[in-house]
Amino acid sequence: MDTEPTKQFAVCINNDGYEAALETGKLYQIVPDDMATSHGYLRIIDESGEDYAYALDRFFQ
Repeated sequence: MDTEPTKQFAVCINNDGYEAALETGKLYQIVPDDMATSHGYLRIIDESGEDYAYALDRFFQ
């Protein structure tokens, strides 16, 4: 039996400069990206419906 990977989420705590793409207090689905994380970024699906990498300090996990 195949199991789907567990989805992870993060809460936006700082949308300065990205008001159209991120909403403070909103929960966003995380897209696993080890390379982005190793450089201090978190890849999430933003308000556009696309996945983009944002600085880790914009989110609480």
